[in-house]
Amino acid sequence: MRKGLLGMFLVLLIGICLPALAQFTPEELEKRPEWEGFLVKADSIDQSRMNTGQAVTNPWVLTLSHNGVTNKAIWKNPSGRMKGYLENWKWEIAAYKLDKLLGLNMVPPTVEREFGGDRGSAQLWIEGCFTLKDKVQKKIKTPSYKVFHFNRAYYLQRAFDNLIANEDRHQNQYLITEDFRMLLIDHSRSFRTSGKFTKSLIFSKKTGKEMKQLPAVFVEKLRALDFAMIKEAVGEYLNEKEINAVLKRRDLILKAVDKLIEDLGEEKVLY
Repeated sequence: MRKGLLGMFLVLLIGICLPALAQFTPEELEKRPEWEGFLVKADSIDQSRMNTGQAVTNPWVLTLSHNGVTNKAIWKNPSGRMKGYLENWKWEIAAYKLDKLLGLNMVPPTVEREFGGDRGSAQLWIEGCFTLKDKVQKKIKTPSYKVFHFNRAYYLQRAFDNLIANEDRHQNQYLITEDFRMLLIDHSRSFRTSGKFTKSLIFSKKTGKEMKQLPAVFVEKLRALDFAMIKEAVGEYLNEKEINAVLKRRDLILKAVDKLIEDLGEEKVLY
């Protein structure tokens, strides 16, 4: 069912040669505008609700087709409090745009798309993956030569979720490719602005899940972030208060990283 697009998106990478940041090759990243365009332009030839037991927001699974390419997408449009959590489809798109801005490339293409006359987010459905929950329950071992880079992907995930205040990173929201690359999905509970999410980090030494190692280029990009850069990247998908909260968390991340460097030495923290 998935032709062309999936093949481009999931080109196998040799584990020991993975770049410090990007989860995908330069060739794949060059195609990203095409994937985004596909999500907007493709016709929906089938649609069904995702099992409500799997997702509180009860999203739609759309089967999209355009120019001979057929691919699924997850469409959702929550806005407001649902089962005790604030949800917003705009935060899905903002997370993807920040992921691009920082060069992490861990979030599948996500764009705004109308469905049923409503605005919402559409995220590319990635086949051929298993979740972290599958990995744990089925005791799937990471190949020894992948462990080093897989652990580094965890640290990047923690840094990203710290930045966007994603309070809902459970095991079903980690997608793991067959060659053990990590993709991150479902960000509709992100970008919190309360003191709980601007005065402390979700992932830290205090919580037992540190950002032990990070790419130097990523840390430098964090240091360079300012309001104007974020606003230009995310557009209407974050408001002023949400952007300022991102910057407050950025400062907390840098403080934690600088403390690690002080304790362990730069060569053991940055790569």
